[in-house]
Formats: sequence, structure tokens, C-alpha cells
Amino acid sequence: MKKLFGILAITATLLLLTTACDKKQDPETFISDKARPTWTASPSGDMTSSMTAVVKADLKTQYPEIAAGFKMTENDLMAAFIGETCVEVQSLKDGAFFMYINGTEGNVTLRYYSAHYKNIFEAKDAFPFKNETTLGTYDKPFIPSFVVVK
Repeated sequence: MKKLFGILAITATLLLLTTACDKKQDPETFISDKARPTWTASPSGDMTSSMTAVVKADLKTQYPEIAAGFKMTENDLMAAFIGETCVEVQSLKDGAFFMYINGTEGNVTLRYYSAHYKNIFEAKDAFPFKNETTLGTYDKPFIPSFVVVK
């Protein structure tokens, strides 16, 4: 009987830990009072290659319970980083961010500032920089999954 209670206690503890590690974004972390970032891309003369990306943020689809009222606005920003170096910053135009990413090699991480939530989000997955390639199109933009930057 003691062994059974021990197994049940361990199972309950593991379930609690798993739930805590798999915590979803909650409304309190979504809305903030962060100022619009002053991201600045490094001068293009420092880079030897480039790629383009057409990117859209769709928090409403990704987080339907939290972001039901989400809207992109002209005050939103999207920035591309290779490592900690900002290589491109764009404002919203025609419902998307048209990015010309200068770089050399490495993975590109996208950061998004939502004026609606006054918060910064980062794409869950980086993508490799590939010279002379295009990610997304006007008709089918690249839509990454984002998480709140802590």
C-alpha cells in the first residue's frame, strides 16, 4: 500500500511539473506598456549578401482565446536579427512587413512589436540566412509563431 501511494505521489508531482513547463501564454503577459523599440539595422555596407522576406504576424490565429481582438497597425515593427545584430527593420505596409535582410551567414530571428498590445514578441523558430532567396510572398506571406519576450 505504501508503494502504491509513493507511485501516485510521484505521478502527481510529474504531472504538475509537466503542466508548469508547458504553460501557455496568459493574458497578463500579452498586454504591456513597453515603448516602441528603437531598433536600428546595421549599415548595409557591412554585409555582402541579402535575402527578402514577406512576413505577417497573426497572433489571433495562434492565440484565439487571448488575442481575439488583435490588429496589426502602422505603428507595428518587425525586425530581423542575426545573433544580436539587427539587420533589418520594417513598418507594416499593405498588411505585411516587406523585409530586405542583409547578412552573411547564421540564423535569422524575427522580433515583432505590436502597438496593439504594446509588447515585443519573438518568433519561436529562427530560419537560416540564405543569400538571394525569398521567404513568403505578397499573396502567401511567411507567418511565424511568436512568444512574448520576457
